[in-house]
Amino acid sequence: MPTIKINNCNYYYEVHGEGPETIVFSHGLLWSGYLFHKQVAYFKNRYRVITYDHRGQGKSEVTKTGYDMDSLYEDAALLIEHLQLGPVHFAGLSMGGFVAMRLAARRPDLLKSLILMETSAQPEPNTLKYTFLTSVVKLLGVGVVAKPVMKIMFGDTFLQDASRKIEEIELETELKKNKKTIVKAVEGVIRRKGIENELVNIKCPTLIMVGDQDKATVPAKAEFIHQHIPQSILVYIINAGHSSSIEEPEQVNKAMDDFLRNPS
Repeated sequence: MPTIKINNCNYYYEVHGEGPETIVFSHGLLWSGYLFHKQVAYFKNRYRVITYDHRGQGKSEVTKTGYDMDSLYEDAALLIEHLQLGPVHFAGLSMGGFVAMRLAARRPDLLKSLILMETSAQPEPNTLKYTFLTSVVKLLGVGVVAKPVMKIMFGDTFLQDASRKIEEIELETELKKNKKTIVKAVEGVIRRKGIENELVNIKCPTLIMVGDQDKATVPAKAEFIHQHIPQSILVYIINAGHSSSIEEPEQVNKAMDDFLRNPS
């Protein structure tokens, strides 16, 4: 199991495939690099593909501190430097996007391009709702809130598709693997500061994707980012919610592929 020590945390990461360029995937809250397994399968024959688990999530170490977005940004920068990857194409979904935008704005030397999925540059608008769910998890564990969280994470099209019921069950099982310590990461997300004023510093080519059924970071959040990064492209992922990488991988992969072939 490959790990690397970054800022007093053992980070789990995976390397897939080979290629002249590298894509690094940064996952959303409550998940792990598994969130991008359909992108890894698609791109690994042409790119070196890196996935990693944020501290306190997946197979990475649960530390006492370091869960705020600025700390996670610093961790991501060190990961790229220590593994001698950069400059890379950096793709972040939701929480991973919070990290990705900070990285693009503050360390442009490490990025060739930026890919954002279902994310926001603004503070969390649903603080009370998510604080309540966090309190429940602290007392009773993730299993109790798995059903309502699935409705936040995935769009209606996916959840109502009988042919994908087995996949839905597998994803809910993956979600339930989170331990009570996941609240550290959750609190880092819901208390994050906005970085609206830093978007102007993002100069690299940027692809923004958002599911048209996303309830957690609604399409207006992606539209705001697009308006403030002049060199960005905005793509709506049809019939996807907050996890388009899994819900509609063909659309996501095509949008990424088209962008990466000519990101400038």
